[in-house]
Amino acid sequence: MADNGRMAVSSFMVPLGSGAPEFDLPSIDGKRVTLGDLKGAPATLVVFLSNHCPYVRRIEQGIGALAADYEGRVATVAICSNDVERYPDDGAAHLAEQAARAGFGFPYLVDGSQEVAHAYRAACTPDFFLYDADLRLAYRGEFDDARPSNQVPVTGASLRRAIDAVLAGQEVPGDQAPSLGCGIKWKPGNEPA
Repeated sequence: MADNGRMAVSSFMVPLGSGAPEFDLPSIDGKRVTLGDLKGAPATLVVFLSNHCPYVRRIEQGIGALAADYEGRVATVAICSNDVERYPDDGAAHLAEQAARAGFGFPYLVDGSQEVAHAYRAACTPDFFLYDADLRLAYRGEFDDARPSNQVPVTGASLRRAIDAVLAGQEVPGDQAPSLGCGIKWKPGNEPA
């Protein structure tokens, strides 16, 4: 699937067991949210999203439903790191429209400097990072098999299996399929090396 003439990008598949990088970012409602605000949950899900990407649009309501299903057990936060000067559809006002449309009941943060995306080694939207109670990476990969180019139902099956394993205190199998989506829209000079 093309993204403005470019091919879809896969997640970098950060090593399992990596610690969750700290962040302190503004949310679309004007509050600040830190990683510390999420500590204490049995699992933490950090999702890199955008409003304009067809890969995100295809599953956004499924993301909202998954977060609601695990509310109280999984601390969820979304982060948009795209360059909003070149992609104004990813500005805070449009992210708020997306959150309402998709039923997001979790904080949606704006990473204007793109430093948090670099720290997490996020590559695409959507890009999912699931951490255990100790904030060690247990899963990074796809939401499910739904893509803009297919009719596969949006279930979140891949991520749900991983969450269920973490909540049960079990190891998530290491054969995880990478997420696939639109590449993060880096500001000139911010592209990962």
